[in-house]
Amino acid sequence: MSIRNTKQTYGWVAIVIHWLVALSVFALFGLGLFMVDLNYYSSWYQTAPMIHKSVGILLFMLMLFRLIWRMLNPHPESPANHKAWEKQGAKVGHWLLYALLFCLMISGYLISTADGRAIVVFEWFEVPATITGIAQQEELAGDIHEILAWALIVLAAGHAFAALKHHFIDKDNTLVRMLKSTK
Repeated sequence: MSIRNTKQTYGWVAIVIHWLVALSVFALFGLGLFMVDLNYYSSWYQTAPMIHKSVGILLFMLMLFRLIWRMLNPHPESPANHKAWEKQGAKVGHWLLYALLFCLMISGYLISTADGRAIVVFEWFEVPATITGIAQQEELAGDIHEILAWALIVLAAGHAFAALKHHFIDKDNTLVRMLKSTK
């Protein structure tokens, strides 16, 4: 199993990052849905947002590493049976996923730091509030965060369905390349 990508397949670093991001996105989405209905007397009232913010910050750091790793590694070529529109759609879809993720995380940061307090990440370190004082920052960023979260889930589901289509209908190795690395 190769650590780095090749022109034919992804390396194990890219594969692990892909699945960590996917798991984190869906877990954060579920936790976010859970959090909006919590009341002050719930035992999760402070714990759930702390976990959500901490994982969000760690995900942001992982995504920065992912971008650097992507720039330093070859990108596997699409299978030969992919049509031009599928290749272009995949490229646009992947960059939309990246853009939505970063905008989502930035809006989350703006929600969490609107009152000027830093984000404490699992009591390991703090991320300072650098942008405050925007009129209705928490509400505006919250609305944007919710819209982007739903958009990301819809796009991620489309991404997953496309991979399943390639695997079960087209019978190509699109999905397999993201499950195991081969030389």
